[in-house]
Amino acid sequence: MAKTFTDYTPKEIVAELDKYIIGQESAKKSVAVALRNRYRRNQLSEEMREEISPKNILMMGPTGVGKTEIARRLAKLMDAPFVKVEATKFTEVGYVGRDVDSMVRDLMEASLRVTKQKRMAEKYEAAAQLAEEKIIEAIIPGKKKQSGETVRGPFDFLMGRGTATYNQTSEKIEEHKEPVESETELAREQVRQQLREGLLEEQYIEIDVQEQPKDNNLDVAQGGMISLGSIFGDAMPKRTKKKNVKVKDARKILTEQEAQNMIDMDQVTQEALDNCEQNGIIFIDEIDKIAGSGYKGGADVSREGVQRDILPIVEGSVVNTKYGPVKTDHILFIGAGAFHVSRPTDLIPELQGRFPIRVELENLTKEDFVRILTEPDNALLKQHKALLETEGASIEFTPEAVDEIASMAFMVNEQTENIGARRLHTIMEKLLEDISYNLPDENTKTISITPEYVREKFEEQIHEDDIDRFIL
Repeated sequence: MAKTFTDYTPKEIVAELDKYIIGQESAKKSVAVALRNRYRRNQLSEEMREEISPKNILMMGPTGVGKTEIARRLAKLMDAPFVKVEATKFTEVGYVGRDVDSMVRDLMEASLRVTKQKRMAEKYEAAAQLAEEKIIEAIIPGKKKQSGETVRGPFDFLMGRGTATYNQTSEKIEEHKEPVESETELAREQVRQQLREGLLEEQYIEIDVQEQPKDNNLDVAQGGMISLGSIFGDAMPKRTKKKNVKVKDARKILTEQEAQNMIDMDQVTQEALDNCEQNGIIFIDEIDKIAGSGYKGGADVSREGVQRDILPIVEGSVVNTKYGPVKTDHILFIGAGAFHVSRPTDLIPELQGRFPIRVELENLTKEDFVRILTEPDNALLKQHKALLETEGASIEFTPEAVDEIASMAFMVNEQTENIGARRLHTIMEKLLEDISYNLPDENTKTISITPEYVREKFEEQIHEDDIDRFIL
């Protein structure tokens, strides 16, 4: 069984983040403690639980050092409701754009998705058996369908067409009922055995699939987006349509369908609402872009007002969603920004006070670049090796070449804009451009990247600044 975020100790959370993010120990530690405190709070009595509010975190550091990556990895690590939003997408009330309440609605949607998936997973075993029966029914129709083909319907009888024929057919069916049924059952057992052995996976069958109601969304100012399909969909019987699919795809579709029918959506919605309020996490990126009062016009005209709109949400308020009102008192907020133009003190004082934990992420060094290229589970060198292997080429980087790539990335960041680890993507794409372009090539099987090859590729674009020419 997969771990949930409540099963991870702070050290284990940091260890998981270490697999993908190099350095930034203080940021990882703060996030890990904040997550664990959610679990600890849930173990307390209800009176004490209400008194403890989450300690929101503000992460500061230049672009490309791991702020957003920490958020992304947290989202994958845990099954608590989690959303990442960009502060620059929001506008003050009265301007065209997204209102800040939508971040809470997004969180509620995420919570419903997580909770529904968890409840459906509990029903998958029983749903898989029902799906198997439906597949067998599709391959070998039951007695109803078989008999329906031979017996004339009641309309024939009413219209006076062949009363005798109807009775004769019925008599014949009675005579042959037992042998036909036993033959059908025998055939179905054989099919069941073949299904379990995986012999029919590629065979096409026709199944009934439930049609989803179309999302004709109506925008309601306070309640967010309301789907007209969901309003009228429950009042009408579910429509189905015929679909020709492979057995392996049919199994997946029918299992999902049966699991969906087995869960109580009212109960799931209530559970999702509680989960959203008690365990929800909202990551607000680019929060520095709404700081300061120097904006006078253009696209940023309402930015300072966004801070005032965000404040009640972070402090604790009630936001109406289509699933019911959501209290934001115990949602954990993580703010992040480069703060290279503005400073955290440029945020309005009330908002500053709502982010008591400040974490400064450090600039990446050349040694960090070497580790980023080689150590993480999704390291850049591993990605490029895997890509080129699909074309039959094996690529090797000597340790000296890796060192040279890191040096160049660090040098360019120092001399121009510092974009952190993203500079490595630029360097790697340029370095392997010609090799990628010439593949697939029968003569190219093994390629070794040396420091000389790296220097040759970048001798025109990248070189150390000649400081002497600036000295009079």
